[in-house]
Amino acid sequence: MTHRAATLAATALIAGLAGLPGSAEAQSAPPARDAASIWTILGENASISSAKTTDRYYTNGLRIGWTSPEGAVPDVIDHVGRLLWGKGEQRISVDISQQMYTPQNTASRTLVPGDRPYAGTLIAHGTLLQDERNMRSLLGVGIGVMGPASLAADVQNGFHDLIGQKHDNGWSTQLKNEPVLQFTSERTWRLAMGKLGALETDALPDLTAEFGTLRMFAQTGARIRIGQGLESDYGPARLRPGQTGSDAYNPTVPLAWYVFAGADGRAVARDGTLQGNLYQASPSVPKTGFVGEIEAGAAVMYKGIRLSYVHVLETNEFKHQKGGLHQFGSVNLGARF
Repeated sequence: MTHRAATLAATALIAGLAGLPGSAEAQSAPPARDAASIWTILGENASISSAKTTDRYYTNGLRIGWTSPEGAVPDVIDHVGRLLWGKGEQRISVDISQQMYTPQNTASRTLVPGDRPYAGTLIAHGTLLQDERNMRSLLGVGIGVMGPASLAADVQNGFHDLIGQKHDNGWSTQLKNEPVLQFTSERTWRLAMGKLGALETDALPDLTAEFGTLRMFAQTGARIRIGQGLESDYGPARLRPGQTGSDAYNPTVPLAWYVFAGADGRAVARDGTLQGNLYQASPSVPKTGFVGEIEAGAAVMYKGIRLSYVHVLETNEFKHQKGGLHQFGSVNLGARF
């Protein structure tokens, strides 16, 4: 063995024992943290799913949010996550959302007995998110208002003016101003189901619990996906109480995409948008104890952009609800920076 060969052999041995770059230990090191932050805008509307632009029930939802890079979490929040979930990569997200609800009869200026009351919410959310292997955990708090202060009536009728559509006439009867405080806990698992040629398949079962002054419910469901780069996210985001994969994503291939179908069931203890104000007299209708959803859609991720669409069919939320399954569409656009 030459002197040069012996030197190279000794260097390789030392590197292997010390775990220096190039060793087996270094090659199996966990991937670097995702340094990108994510901006998201999401819109849901009953008119998206139909050629007939009709307002009824859950009419519209809007959300704008920001998600931090991995590891960019204040120490006190990081400690809470570690106590709850142990090891994993953490992010925080903040967003603000507005949702509006109308009765089936939007021409009447007075309350129609048995029809859903007008209601609007405006809520700011803060969420801690942790990923570990193929599991995502979320813990969130929302603070906001239900009632005229949500500006739901102004936004809806202002938009109707813009597109030349008639106003919904009964907003003067909407639920009264009331503070909203909500807490949410959720866990989603990503279960690989093998390949179909070049295509990957997986399942995303989840469990969610939410309680507060506006809503109290427990929810479970699952999505089945087929596509490429499925480890890039945990499914598309939606506004709650819908099933959501959250705003965080990190593409694992240059072009990631999938189509999916799913279903979920929600056991409802309280829904303030139906049952009315918590602390004062208001319009109300009796809720149903269980709400089911069926959904299908697609998502694509390219050059840091994620675009998704979800079509939702929802069972009755209140007793004597008319019109069969309620349908709406959800469009989500995310951008990494």
